[in-house]
Amino acid sequence: MKRVALLGTRGIPAQHGGFETAVAFIGPGLVEHGWDVTVYCRNPGQHLRSYQGTRLVNLPALRLKAAETLSHTALSTGHAVFGHFDVAIVFNSGNAPFVRPLQWRGVPVAVHVDGLEAQRAKWKGFGAKYYAWAERTSVRHADAIIADAYGIADHIKRTYGRDSVYLPYGAPLTDPPAARLAELGLAEQRYHLTVARFEPENHVLEIVRGYRRSTARLPLIVIGAASYSHDYSDAVARAAGGDSRIQLLGSVWDQELLDQLYVGARSVLHGHSVGGTNPSLLRAMGASARVTAYDCVFNREVTGGHARWFVDEAQVAQAVVADEVQPDDRGQLVRERAEQAYRWEDVIAGYAELCARLSP
Repeated sequence: MKRVALLGTRGIPAQHGGFETAVAFIGPGLVEHGWDVTVYCRNPGQHLRSYQGTRLVNLPALRLKAAETLSHTALSTGHAVFGHFDVAIVFNSGNAPFVRPLQWRGVPVAVHVDGLEAQRAKWKGFGAKYYAWAERTSVRHADAIIADAYGIADHIKRTYGRDSVYLPYGAPLTDPPAARLAELGLAEQRYHLTVARFEPENHVLEIVRGYRRSTARLPLIVIGAASYSHDYSDAVARAAGGDSRIQLLGSVWDQELLDQLYVGARSVLHGHSVGGTNPSLLRAMGASARVTAYDCVFNREVTGGHARWFVDEAQVAQAVVADEVQPDDRGQLVRERAEQAYRWEDVIAGYAELCARLSP
C-alpha cells in the first residue's frame, strides 16, 4: 500500500480554516482509494491518534503568528523524511522551504497554494515579501501545484507560466432542522449571519459598519474571532457597540449548531476576498443561503454569479434591507451550483489521481 503525507495544516479535527476542513475530507477519502494516509497536526493536548482510517501525528509549534506554521512544518518534515512516503501534499505555499528536503529523500511533493497569501493585511512588510518569495519558490520546485480556484490557477499561469491542478473544496449539503436556534434566541429567517476569522481581508468590519448604518430590523449574528492580533477584533467590537441588533458570538465550534445557523439565516454576508475557494462560502451555498459576497473574482467564480455584491458599507446596508423587503431565490441557485460543481467525491478522486501520477 502506497503512503501519502499531508503536511502544513493544523490537521484533524477540523476546527479552524479551509485547509483543516479539506484535510478532514481528503485524508479519509484517500484511505478509501487505497492509500495509507498520515496527517500531521498541531493541536496542543490532542490525544486523538487516528481518524476514519488516517494516522494522526501531533507535533508542537511555536505559538507566534510568524512562526507557528513554519515551525510545525519543519518538525513534520523532519518526521516525514524518515517515514518512507511515496508522495507528500504540502498545504500553504508559505511552507516552501520544506519542499526540497522531502524531494531529496525521494518524495514527490505537491503544494497547495493558499490564495493570494502575500496580499493578506497581516503579512505587511517582511511577511508579504516572504510569502511572495515562497509562492515563487513553491511554483519553481514542487512536482505539482494545486489551485483550489480557477482564479488562483490563472494567477499562477499568468505570473509564472506554469499550469496547476485544479482541485477545489467540496460543499457540504445541509438541510438540518432549526430547533437549536432557540438556544440563541433566534428563529428561522429572522436574522442575518456572517462567519469569518477577524482579519481585514475578510471585511468583517465593513459588514458590521454597513449593517449598523442600515434600517434593517432583523439582527446581525457575527461569528468569529482573531487568531493573534486583537486590534481588529477591538475595532469590530467598537463598530458594533451600542447597537442592540448586532450580536458578536465569538467562535462557534459546535458544527451542528453552525449548520443550523447557516440554514436558518435570512442572508449570509461573506467578506473573504483573497483566499480562492472558501469553505465557509461553500457551506453557505450547501445550506441554500442567500449570499451577499464581497465582489472579487473568487466569489463570483464559486457562486456562479448568484449573489448580491458589496465592496463598501453602503452596499452592505442596501443588501440586508433588500433581503428583508424582498428575499429572492438565489439561495436555491447557489445550492444547485454547489451540488454540480463542488462535490467532495470528485475532489477526492482528483487527489487520488494526482497522488498516483506523482508516486514512483
